[in-house]
Amino acid sequence: MSDVKLVSEQPFGEGGLLARLHVLGNGLKVLLLRDPSAPVFAYQTWFSVGSRHEKEGKTGIAHLFEHLMFNETQNLPHGEFDRRFELAGGNTNAATWVDWTYYQDDLPASELELAVSLESERMQNLLVRERQVETERGVVISERQMRVDDDVDGFMSEELFRLAFTKHPYHWPTIGWMQDIKNLSLDDCVNFYRTYYAPNNATVVVVGDIDEQKTLDLIVKHYGAIAAQTIPVEQKIVEPVQRGERCVRFRKPVLTDKILMGYKSPALLDPDHLRLELLGELLIGGASSPIYRDLVIEKEIFSSIGGSVTPFGDPGLWEISASLHRGHTADEGLAMFDQHIEQVIATGPTVEQVERARARMLTSFYMSLKTAHGKASSLGESQTTLGDYRELWRVPQILRAITVSDLHGVAQRYLSKERRTVVIAEPSGEAVEGDESDDDAEGAEA
Repeated sequence: MSDVKLVSEQPFGEGGLLARLHVLGNGLKVLLLRDPSAPVFAYQTWFSVGSRHEKEGKTGIAHLFEHLMFNETQNLPHGEFDRRFELAGGNTNAATWVDWTYYQDDLPASELELAVSLESERMQNLLVRERQVETERGVVISERQMRVDDDVDGFMSEELFRLAFTKHPYHWPTIGWMQDIKNLSLDDCVNFYRTYYAPNNATVVVVGDIDEQKTLDLIVKHYGAIAAQTIPVEQKIVEPVQRGERCVRFRKPVLTDKILMGYKSPALLDPDHLRLELLGELLIGGASSPIYRDLVIEKEIFSSIGGSVTPFGDPGLWEISASLHRGHTADEGLAMFDQHIEQVIATGPTVEQVERARARMLTSFYMSLKTAHGKASSLGESQTTLGDYRELWRVPQILRAITVSDLHGVAQRYLSKERRTVVIAEPSGEAVEGDESDDDAEGAEA
């Protein structure tokens, strides 16, 4: 039986909950949080591998493998994994991102052993064969065609990151380049599984109405004998400093101009990340924010505008997407947007603006932690991206400490045009009735 070591524990908020991190002898990290507020639990497995860990010519393999993980194993025929979860009244899903891949299960409290046994089974006994790879390759090719090649928002997102990053792996999309998806071999997939889907590259997070000792015992029983693997040392690539605005235009089947722009932003662990996020909320975060109120509500230049700072382990982008009303151009909208940016760089925000935006962000932070699923996701992402789940509780601390001067400084450091990349889609004349270009723009996964 594998040895188990309690590494750390941390109060989860102010309700008496306590998160504990254990490590098994094979390197598997196990993060437990008992929350008896409802008879359910969230079971998530976070692997420290995403598109940033890929290499040129092999892009998209992390995402392809997310699909492969729902196939048959040595002890489960095809479809049995999902069937058993459905029969137990649960649901299961997964996601791939730049820094991680994770698998999520939400179940009634009585079904803990089901989750542990099924997840440990596919961590160690997945069948990776030609038939499975070809089937899922076809699914991913279709997904890419639908979400990128035939979708204006997806296309613009891919172009934004391709242009903004010249050296860093954030340059390529999580779904991968089409040619790479087509060329990935069976050996590529087998080697990827054997390397990265290892206990010492994973964190299992269990949150909900659980008995902690029973949960830990079950995890040791099912995972303890899985062998650790040698994880390749990631080559740290620093993106060169951007010294001039980059802008591209495309003719697309849209009814009105669309803009997607990105300012180079700090990494998730950098305190400036939350400061820039708060500044973004202040500027475009809703009807009371100055840019939204001026350009969407009062002047009706934009039909929508929104944005977010990418939660990446390395420096990413403050992404802003906007759609123009008919009769207004992207150049006109950018000029008016830039007036607001120049003003906040020159004078900074007001105390009242900061307090409103801070209240909205704190509310959003705590609302995201209401459910077992939300708690598990936040803990898992903090542990995987930042290396320590306890960093989650720096968020409200940093937010409460941010001053007007802090945000003024962030505006001056990050909002220069020289650090900006802009992608514009202009009507090609091919749009048909029912085109939803005037609807709220929604950023596609990078």
